[in-house]
Amino acid sequence: MAPRLLYVVTEDWYFLSHRLPMARAAKAAGYEIHVATRIKDAGAAIAKEGFTPHALSWSRGSLSLGDSLSAIRELRGLFRSLGPALVHNVSLKPVVLGSAASLGLPPVVVNSLTGVGSLFIGEARVSGLARRAVRFALGSLLRRDKSWTVVQNPDDRAFVLELGVPPEHVVTIRGSGVDTERLVPLPEPPPPITAAYVGRMLADKGVMTLIDAFALLAKRGVAMRLLLAGDTDKENPGSLAPEQLREFASAFGIQWLGHVADIREVWRQAHFAVLASRREGLPKSLLEAAACGRAMVATDAPGCREIAIAGETALTVPVDDIEALADAMGRMAEDARLRERFGKAARRLVEAEFSAEAIGRQTVALYDRLTGR
Repeated sequence: MAPRLLYVVTEDWYFLSHRLPMARAAKAAGYEIHVATRIKDAGAAIAKEGFTPHALSWSRGSLSLGDSLSAIRELRGLFRSLGPALVHNVSLKPVVLGSAASLGLPPVVVNSLTGVGSLFIGEARVSGLARRAVRFALGSLLRRDKSWTVVQNPDDRAFVLELGVPPEHVVTIRGSGVDTERLVPLPEPPPPITAAYVGRMLADKGVMTLIDAFALLAKRGVAMRLLLAGDTDKENPGSLAPEQLREFASAFGIQWLGHVADIREVWRQAHFAVLASRREGLPKSLLEAAACGRAMVATDAPGCREIAIAGETALTVPVDDIEALADAMGRMAEDARLRERFGKAARRLVEAEFSAEAIGRQTVALYDRLTGR
């Protein structure tokens, strides 16, 4: 009988965007895949993959005690009825609530921390007491014998170890995997030189810093185009509002594309990628840009530096430094040879370390070890 594997994820779109390569690899290895998430538009797509979706009623943006307890009860009921051999919680909220729901129940629990989230880096409108409470709960839950923690970068590993989690229960798997057969190196487009940011329109992603840097370049007389590809997020307290983005687009000549279904269309238009984030797990947007052979300008921040390697694949700048970001973007815009060298190195790095095949293989190896297969 195939071992039953249950993913617990906040949103259906996030599962398809960030966990699909791993789930496909697990299915190919003989696991029966279930997905517990809030279902909006992607339930049919999840089922089409041969996975069984389970709708959750939680709200990703809610931190209230009542909502959290309700979610724990809902998850606990699902765990009891489904009887999975393995539960894989993905990102901070599912890690805390999914781990709490599994207390006293049989499944082995894998917890993926995809960065530490806005709760710990300043944008969430919660008290210091709430942050300390989540930190305490997180440490207590991750230290259990049946709990294993997956991190994406050394900084997050250090964070988890500070919580008292035994090192032998912490596994590093770098990223979610990139389809290197679908995403291939693309030729540079014609002028004007274009930079592109892909991701949600969040303060923690450095969107305002990027806009300010672009405005500074315009004042300097640098002719450049900026594309912003991604949606706002009303459930995240650090999200920009659509009217703000439209205003910035009008004032500075920025093109806000909103959600783009095929990310290759963005990189066909852009000469290089830019990400001014404060902290990441491992940014999929840069991995995809690298797979398409694009050089990068990025902050020297946790997660970013795993793919945006200074002097090899990227120009890196300090977090929240508008002038340094503008300088780096200007340098990248004027140096075609630098873009070509960085872009080729970025593609080689993705092929060697971040392909969907490689990440899927590492993930399945962990599942097999924990289930005794």
